[in-house]
Amino acid sequence: MATPGQTGSSEPQAEVMSIASPINLIILSLFVVLVYWHLRPKQPVVLPRGPAPVVFRTYTPKTLREFNGEDGRPVYLAVRGRVFDVTPGRNFYGPGGPYENFAGRDASRGLAHQSFDEDMLTKDLSGPLDDLKDLDNDQLENLQSWEERFSEKYLVVGKLVAEGDPEAPTS
Repeated sequence: MATPGQTGSSEPQAEVMSIASPINLIILSLFVVLVYWHLRPKQPVVLPRGPAPVVFRTYTPKTLREFNGEDGRPVYLAVRGRVFDVTPGRNFYGPGGPYENFAGRDASRGLAHQSFDEDMLTKDLSGPLDDLKDLDNDQLENLQSWEERFSEKYLVVGKLVAEGDPEAPTS
């Protein structure tokens, strides 16, 4: 029989585990770092500035002319009385583009004829709008195709009316 203080048994004594063991300290450190990383102060989210709002308005051929893309202004053109903001296509419709003749104008007749020449545009900006009554079926189909393309791609920002129309803006 063993006396107190003597270890006569052949079984090893169980060691007491310390909470401050190296592995526990490493795990605790990782936990603290992860919690801090998750809860740390973050930079406020800044959304990009969107384009200025566009108000639907009524244009006459004269008031539409100023939207020709010069001096950084937007580029608008009209097709069958609907005014489209084609500014995203400035390379095509703005100054220096292949369709720049249409910028700030009613492009209906030129699009119907598949012609981008200056003579397709209405010269008298004070006169009535082009009624397009002399167009044949193929030309009307061309015009319809262009109008659908513009409707899918660009924002309608207004309508075009003749000078003197009751809806025409007053100067």
